[in-house]
Amino acid sequence: MARDVLELADKLWRGESSTDEHHPVTQPQGFADLGGGTAFLASLGNVCALDTDDGLVLVDTGNEHAARQNHETLRAWSPHQLHTAVYTHGHVDHVFGVGPFEAEADAEGWPAPKVLAHEHLPHRFDRYILTAGYNAVVNQRQFRIPGLGWPTEYRYPDETYASRLDLDVGGERFELHHAKGETDDATWVWAPARRTLCVGDLFIWASPNCGNPQKVQRYPREWAEALRSMLPLEAEVMLSGHGFPVVGADRVRQALTDTIELLDSLVDQTLALMNEGVRLNDIIHTVQAPAHLLERPYLRPVYDEPEFVVQNIWRLYGGWYDGNPATLKPAPEAVLAGELADLAGGAGRLADRAVALAAEG
Repeated sequence: MARDVLELADKLWRGESSTDEHHPVTQPQGFADLGGGTAFLASLGNVCALDTDDGLVLVDTGNEHAARQNHETLRAWSPHQLHTAVYTHGHVDHVFGVGPFEAEADAEGWPAPKVLAHEHLPHRFDRYILTAGYNAVVNQRQFRIPGLGWPTEYRYPDETYASRLDLDVGGERFELHHAKGETDDATWVWAPARRTLCVGDLFIWASPNCGNPQKVQRYPREWAEALRSMLPLEAEVMLSGHGFPVVGADRVRQALTDTIELLDSLVDQTLALMNEGVRLNDIIHTVQAPAHLLERPYLRPVYDEPEFVVQNIWRLYGGWYDGNPATLKPAPEAVLAGELADLAGGAGRLADRAVALAAEG
């Protein structure tokens, strides 16, 4: 299975397969032993496992539906107890896999595993509880799962940090770095002895998920800065929260550099137009992501749209008002629709025109 995961990653990189066939967010499955006590579990929310003399360090723990299977898979790879779990951010597909390890530790009389995260992460869990109904609705819509529920109980971290935390496990150093990107509570991990980066959702084998229209604020400029800070490390392996391993220093550098360039371009173009007083509608139809970057096999817009990122940049720096007076204090949509239908000669004629335009693309 390890060979399958790594072969698929290589084929995707070389363009012999595509993320249309192997979607990086919803489809990855498999396990890869990368050697040197490092393993990668591909799932809906990947898990990076780092084996040490004092036990396992997990970077992310997966989603609640895969928790038991992930535990069994990792147990088949290493018998060592879980020493520390690091949440790279608080999204629910990354933070629900500690339970089976805690139950195991209790049964075996081992020390309980410790969970680490950035100091903003507990506030995310608090917000998720506060808006559980809303999150259920938007995720039902996004993932097309009508009965999807939203959790209201979470495994909070035992320890948090602000900017950086150096962790020693089994005589090996692991560096935890804070970043703002898809979330404000992001952590990326550098394991210098292994030349390995575990970057969470700062890289997902797709155009950065930095504009999701149903989710809270995201941070493209800071995202690019976080990736830029990784470049001097010259990592040989990059393990991400979705998608597949990136193996080889040249490939890691290219993946980071291209993602930085894409984010920088969207931010710079959008801010330049905002500073000229251009309205949002004109901006989203003017800004263009560099086409050569969207053609990269790991930056194709299969999960988010660059146009949505532009909308998000506006929201971050300009607020919710788009510059159109009609949207500042809008009429009820049903009333406006009725007036338009009357002007068009009836709802039927308006619907016919809509169908015709849709057919034209």
